[in-house]
Parts: sequence; C-alpha cells; structure tokens
Amino acid sequence: MASKIPPLKALRVFEAAARQLSFTRAADELFVTQAAVSHQIKALEEFIGIKLFMRKNRSLFLTEEGQSYYLDIKDVFNLIKESTEKLLARSEKGAITVSVQASFAIQWLVPRLKAFSLLHPDIDVRIKAVDQPDNLLTEDIDIAIYYGHGSWGDVNAVKLHQEYLIPVCSPLIFSSGKPLKRIEDLANHTLLHYKSREDWKRWFKKVGLKGVDVNNGPIFSHSAMVVQAAIHGQGVALAHSAFAKPDIDSGRLICPFNEILVSKNSHYIVCREHQLELGKISAFRDWVLSTVAQEQEEDLYDND
Repeated sequence: MASKIPPLKALRVFEAAARQLSFTRAADELFVTQAAVSHQIKALEEFIGIKLFMRKNRSLFLTEEGQSYYLDIKDVFNLIKESTEKLLARSEKGAITVSVQASFAIQWLVPRLKAFSLLHPDIDVRIKAVDQPDNLLTEDIDIAIYYGHGSWGDVNAVKLHQEYLIPVCSPLIFSSGKPLKRIEDLANHTLLHYKSREDWKRWFKKVGLKGVDVNNGPIFSHSAMVVQAAIHGQGVALAHSAFAKPDIDSGRLICPFNEILVSKNSHYIVCREHQLELGKISAFRDWVLSTVAQEQEEDLYDND
C-alpha cells in the first residue's frame, strides 16, 4: 500500500490554524489571505476524507479527529523547527575553506586573519592558496577571492579595492649612487615586473616618457615576490597599492613618484548566491568587506 502523505503546505496551514483556532490569525502568521487558508484546509480535508474543523456560534473549533491529528503533527513541526535552528547554528561554526591566490593571502589576508578569529573563535579558517583560481567554486571551497574583471556568472562577486599600481622601491636604492629624482632616472635602474612587462609599458605611456627600455629586469610570477625584491633594493617595482601599503607605512618601501596606473583588474570576494546569508560564509564575507571599507576610509582620512 502506497504511503498517504498530505501536501506539506496544507499541513503547515492546518498546524497554524489549529494552534490559533482562527483562519484569520493563521493567514496573518503565514502572510497569505484568509481565502488561501480556507482553500488549503478544504484540500487537506478532501485528501484525508475527514472533517477537521467546525464552526459554532461564529467560533472555530477542532473536531475530535482534528484535535487528535493536531496533537500528533505539532510535535513534527516543532522537531523540524528545532532541527533547522540547530543546523543554522552549526553553520556559524566549524571550518570554512577559502580559495585565494598566494600573493593576496600573503600580502593582505594572512596579516589580518587574527582579527577575524577574535570575532569568530568558533570558525576555523582554512586557506587554500592557488596560483590561478579556476573561477569555479568546487564542493570543497566555501568562499574565494578572484582576480579579474568581475564577471563569472552564477556566483555573487563584490569588488574589494579600487586597485592601482604605484612605483615603489627601497630607501636602500638611494645609496646605490644612481639618482632617482626624475622619472627619466628610471632608465638607469632595474625594473621589476609582475608576470609580464606590460604594466611598465602602460605606466611609461601614461606619463608620456619614451625611450626607456622596459625589456630589462626580472619577471616574477607572484606580486608578493615583486614587493619583496623591491624591499631588498633589487630595483623599482610597480606594486598593487593595497598590497604595498603596509610596507610603505613601515618605511620599508617608498614611492619615488606619485604617478599611478589604474589596474585593469581587481580582487573580488565570491560565494554561491544561495549561500550568501549562510552562517560562517556570511560572517567571513562581511568581515572582509568591512575591513576593506574601514581601511579605505582611513586612507582617505590620512590623505586629507
């Protein structure tokens, strides 16, 4: 014999109406019309073939069968409610796996991660460093930091920084005997490159300086390597502003020139749309966005 289980929607309406002993109050609770409640109750009664409610002196009562049925199913709905609350509470704890490029992890995320742990000690952050994100949130990844134009489809992506490239070098470079007072002086210094020589080409084009040979200097696969090379006095780098800021603030790096180059790409925090408000994912995402916003506000204040 096939199981005879009524539609869940009709059962939910019945539970509310039986508890309230009012179709009107049940409708208000469920954000539907009174007519919709009446329709669901009628459908349920027809499904099981038993009258569940009766009216007497303009008041609503449960029949004997209706009362017995309500006492049985109300515990089921309470169990569903309690189980859901436990699940949501558990989702705010445990481990969260973050996929991120190694340079972003080293230069931005890891130095700030303690602040998140203090706010959310029950969430264990696991960093999965990758050279190039494949722009797909696999099952083992909860949230990611992507670098690109911001169009990945089927995910929620929010830009973190308005990024720009700035020339940076170590104060040690001024003891090399080579002057670095004018942009033209860069022709006598080693240029440090990230992935290709295109950024320096674009920078020189923007400042209107021709004749500088950008085909010199090492090329690094990670921006963190470029910054470290600059810190150790190996040349002048074009560094991402957000990454270079701590070293500039500490004096390990200086900006010999103020001319900047707006980056074509930016970093985005990415998660699945349906998990946007889910416990630990929401907590981590909100913390990253608020940290970025606070730092940008401080930068504006410092530059006033």
